[in-house]
Amino acid sequence: MNTHGPENRAIRAVDYIHAFLRHESVSGILLVLAAILAMIMANHPALAPLYDSFLHTKASVKIGDIGLEKGLLHWINDGLMAIFFLLVGLELKREYYAGELRSRERVVMPALAALGGMAVPALVYVVINVGNPENLRGWAIPAATDIAFALGILALLGKRVPLALKTFLLALAMFDDLGAIVIIALFYTESLDVSQLAAAGSAIVVLLFFNRVLRIRALAPYIIVGVFMWASVLKSGIHATLAGFVLALTIPYVTARERGHEEVHHVPDNPALSLEHMLQPWVAWFIMPIFAFANAGVNVSGDIMAVLANPVTLGIALGLFLGKQAGVVGGVLLGRALGWLTLPPGTRLAHLWGIGMLAGIGFTMSLFIGALSFTAPEQQAAVRIGVLGGTLLSAVTGYLLLLLTLPRKSSNPSQT
Repeated sequence: MNTHGPENRAIRAVDYIHAFLRHESVSGILLVLAAILAMIMANHPALAPLYDSFLHTKASVKIGDIGLEKGLLHWINDGLMAIFFLLVGLELKREYYAGELRSRERVVMPALAALGGMAVPALVYVVINVGNPENLRGWAIPAATDIAFALGILALLGKRVPLALKTFLLALAMFDDLGAIVIIALFYTESLDVSQLAAAGSAIVVLLFFNRVLRIRALAPYIIVGVFMWASVLKSGIHATLAGFVLALTIPYVTARERGHEEVHHVPDNPALSLEHMLQPWVAWFIMPIFAFANAGVNVSGDIMAVLANPVTLGIALGLFLGKQAGVVGGVLLGRALGWLTLPPGTRLAHLWGIGMLAGIGFTMSLFIGALSFTAPEQQAAVRIGVLGGTLLSAVTGYLLLLLTLPRKSSNPSQT
């Protein structure tokens, strides 16, 4: 029996999307629980010292005289998040070759939505903080969407949500992640170590040689060189998480056309897809929740009203809540007015507005960029309160709007 025909591939693709959405939905719930636990520990007299001690516990990895020693918070933000960015890169690659980003028609709508959804929140933040130049470094904090958290909220609506809306939110968040990666590379690199940067560049050349010349399909060589590249990027001054994304771009994605012209023996049929499958549960159920636990804990025992009135807090919260929905919906409406796109069948403007609100759930990436932006404790507290406040407002209002406007039963055959 032929198991490689177009019908079977289509069935496997739909099954894969559903499995992905389940992973992300569960991760969203775990993110909320991890954030709540962090807040409880950070504000409990007996638990706060344990929480702080955990984050600053030193851990080292050494081979002979060469090694790295960092606190657990840095290992989480520089190490585990590199794996998160590796998964983001693999997901983008899959969507480009076989998903929502494989055709111009499917790219335009989420791309315009993401562009507006990054520009307008940043503008809102800048307007609120224009009188505080030292705060402007945080302009990118409200620009990102947390896909796991957002899909977790969307999952609460069950089968009422058309698959077209889910895939739109998924593609929108991926463009957001790509934009965040570019922002981190361009604006959060302060000093460069040329020798370490050259070492990282050499590693990239080796990875491309593996892929394009030797056509290696086994994952181990890529992972080994990727670890070396990550360490070099970490020491170069560029944020180490970018190494994960670059590694994803060099891992082979074998298309159906290539499989028809090549003999592939004793190796994964599709290395990029195979690695993505392996990483998804680890990222969804471990890496993202532990990141949330390490970064969401903020002590609110001081003057909470002063923190709420802080321009950083207001800029982030309003950027996520108001800026995101305005930017996402505005980008789609602009594209439709210019004749570049049409709305998916059965999709109303209210549905898009609800998705725009859910796009204001910034959480993971916003906290991550916030950690890169500020080091002062009062600014870090403002970042966390702003992200949590804007995320909560976006999640609740987005859920309620979709609850009120979506039909009681989905017309999507794949969800019945």
